[in-house]
Amino acid sequence: MIVEKIIGNIRTLDHFPPHTERVYMNSDDLVKRIQRVVTDHGTEIGIRLQEAKELTDGDILFMDEKNMIVVSVLPDDLLVIRPTSIKQMGEIAHQLGNRHLPAQFEGEEMLVQYDYLVEELLKQLHIPYQREKRKVKQAFRHIGHSHAG
Repeated sequence: MIVEKIIGNIRTLDHFPPHTERVYMNSDDLVKRIQRVVTDHGTEIGIRLQEAKELTDGDILFMDEKNMIVVSVLPDDLLVIRPTSIKQMGEIAHQLGNRHLPAQFEGEEMLVQYDYLVEELLKQLHIPYQREKRKVKQAFRHIGHSHAG
């Protein structure tokens, strides 16, 4: 089976087919327009997206009356940073920028992929953080980059 476009996302569905298969993907794989994947039921799928759209958690690759194949993003190993002041936010943002490390933001939290040097820096700067496994909304390696043309 070759998938050339995303049908929709399960968050917008009001009814589901009786059988759902999942394609488990790392967040970095969400940006690949061409790839081969296997569902949790062993179905092989070729993904060849026609449009320059990144995959997201819950995207529907296939659906008919009885079956649905959905993307499920695996959790990333993250540092969840919770600065308590604008000074702390500025310090850590400056340090991450110097290292060219992309960050994502959810509410008051800054998310970066786990890095022991960043963890040491957070300890030195006394900035509150936790190491967590969490699903992210988009791939880290393409945040802030646009290659549309």
